[in-house]
Amino acid sequence: MPTPATGLLLGLLLAACGLPLPWSWAAFLPLALILPFIAAAPTPRHAAGRAFWVGFGYFGLHLWWLGAFLVNLLGFPPLAAAAALLFALEGAFLAAAAFLATSVTRTRTGRIWTLAGAWVILEWLRFLGPLAFPWPTLGYTLLPTPTIQIADLGGVLLGSVLVTLTAASLAHAWTERQQQGRRPLTPALLAAGAWAAALGYGLTRTPGTGPEQPMRVMRVTFDVFGRASNTLDPASEFDVQRAASLNRPQDSVVVWSESSVRNQSTPALKGTAVPNFPGPGITGYSGQQFTPLLDNQYRVEEFNTVVTTDTAGRVQSVNAKAQPVPFGELFPFRPILTPIYNLLERNLGFPLGSMPRNLTPAPIALNGVLYGAYICYDSVFPRVARALTAQGAEVLVNPSNDGWYRGWGVQQHFNMGRVRAIETRRWLVRSVNNGVAGSVNDLGQPIQTVQDGTELRTLDVRPRLLTGTTVYVRLGDWPALMLALGMILYGMTRRERDF
Repeated sequence: MPTPATGLLLGLLLAACGLPLPWSWAAFLPLALILPFIAAAPTPRHAAGRAFWVGFGYFGLHLWWLGAFLVNLLGFPPLAAAAALLFALEGAFLAAAAFLATSVTRTRTGRIWTLAGAWVILEWLRFLGPLAFPWPTLGYTLLPTPTIQIADLGGVLLGSVLVTLTAASLAHAWTERQQQGRRPLTPALLAAGAWAAALGYGLTRTPGTGPEQPMRVMRVTFDVFGRASNTLDPASEFDVQRAASLNRPQDSVVVWSESSVRNQSTPALKGTAVPNFPGPGITGYSGQQFTPLLDNQYRVEEFNTVVTTDTAGRVQSVNAKAQPVPFGELFPFRPILTPIYNLLERNLGFPLGSMPRNLTPAPIALNGVLYGAYICYDSVFPRVARALTAQGAEVLVNPSNDGWYRGWGVQQHFNMGRVRAIETRRWLVRSVNNGVAGSVNDLGQPIQTVQDGTELRTLDVRPRLLTGTTVYVRLGDWPALMLALGMILYGMTRRERDF
């Protein structure tokens, strides 16, 4: 079989062991085939080529729903091919990592270990910067098993370390057997020991105890394109959600989804009135602010925030979205891409504004409780929930909007968000437009959820308010990064020449 086809098939196989599939825990098996496949390349340049095709297949299948979204966006099926540009870009990043990883060692087993460590470093890099896009991350594949509980020690990246270390150990053992005809026990024992430790840790975790906070979450089913183009009436949406928020249990806090209060002309401040809002509650609050410039021009800046309101509908605190969606809320390279953006605006029927990143997310307060509220896309960035918890958040709240896409994308988004509950040991509640709404406990286990139907549905949930900080909240990604660097250094110390 041609090398590109082999790489493509291996990438597809890895994606077939990813979220949201129940056998995702087996992702280390295809990875154990991928690492020696790349390591066996005769030169670093050839290794980069193999890695590119692996990455193209991996991202292409894992993110198939992105192509479907692009078709739905403009109703033009060939547009799905544009998603291939993203898959190729991600493949190129993996190729660059493979080139560097295979350049620093001349042994096949050494390359296996440097590739394993570089894979984790590359995943970490995908969390950074304004164009960050952390799909997929191997650590999430552990969600069907108790091993995912190690996320409170080193985040989801520590799970990635376990997956890559296991794959590298198996690949190392197989490679030495093929080359030298012996069965090395050390790599296999290393993998078995790592899994035993992770399983033991996960099986001994118990839910935290704390006071309950009654809350009402809801799943609404508004058309996102109608919202964006303003063909849906915001007042009618408001009334529907308000009616569903009445007659709640005593002391219940209602949670509305992202942009439930929308088309506002100025950002919310403490004391801003949200007329008729059925507080106490938490809601998405968004709009556009027009700043006058010279020559009768205006700068349009979008804002996307989450606010708490009291019983009178007055805003008590505000937190802005930390990570705008690249090419969805943040449009880079405008001087170069202006013709493309103009074409999109004409076809979509609404302007593409610009939204700043919130580099200092803070908890929002209501009736003496600190809520770690973050909006939609923020839920796939561990640093956001970590920062909110470090500042005293007692429960995580994720107003979201999953109406843009279907299939795996919706489930991946929800499941990735579950790991934030584990990393911080906080309950998570979620109100959403066309996605999964409900509550998740501090072990990442869904307690009450609703995820389908065409009508508005509500759930009265009772998350616990928890305190304390995990190792991950205190140290962040450093434990995982140190282990990844350790794998790279181990690979670099293997000096016997194989090529």
